[in-house]
Amino acid sequence: MASSVRIQRRTFLERVALSAAFLTVPGAFAEALTLTPRQTKGPFYPDHLPLDRDNDLIILGDSTTPAVGEISHLSGRVIDPKGNPVNKAVVEIWQVDNNGVYIHSGSPGQERLDRHFQGFGRFETGSTGEYRFRTIKPVPYAPGSFQRTPHIHVAVAVPGHETFTTQCYVKGHPMNARDGILQSIPEGESRDAVLVDFTPIPESATGELAAQFNIVLGITPRDNSR
Repeated sequence: MASSVRIQRRTFLERVALSAAFLTVPGAFAEALTLTPRQTKGPFYPDHLPLDRDNDLIILGDSTTPAVGEISHLSGRVIDPKGNPVNKAVVEIWQVDNNGVYIHSGSPGQERLDRHFQGFGRFETGSTGEYRFRTIKPVPYAPGSFQRTPHIHVAVAVPGHETFTTQCYVKGHPMNARDGILQSIPEGESRDAVLVDFTPIPESATGELAAQFNIVLGITPRDNSR
């Protein structure tokens, strides 16, 4: 079973790489792309970063017990408005576990925290600007009377530029219409840019999902290859 899951995961990532290679073709974007809108960092960026900070949030350290939730492969590219890849951008994500709890010590519900969920991940882009994470499909955050639609926080650090923060959301989720932070983005292309489809991976026997979130930064990337 474990080897089968690894094969499915590898096949998916290979397909992502192929699609990313297509997008590196010069002139693939004739017009400027819609910038990804900035969103609040929120109060629950980890106050203590986990020792395991890789891009696989499902398995924590040497544990063999996976996190609870719908396993999802979140991938995309960090690009400029003309579609050029941003190399050596550090992408971070953080989100609640399947019980709606952040790993931040001040997040309500710590007694329900899934201790097998990493809650935070980090990935550095290469020459194609691609990033990828294995995580869970986000669930609502609803401590007390305050509710938020499912979302994943994303931060992008590029040398020489201010860290960019945003959030991505599950496209079509019924709570989206009531989420004040999402609704603060003007309706149209800007809001559409942060709505992400979580779709089943046909080859997955365990019901894993794929989600693509391209991040368009309003910067002119420097040559970081040296």
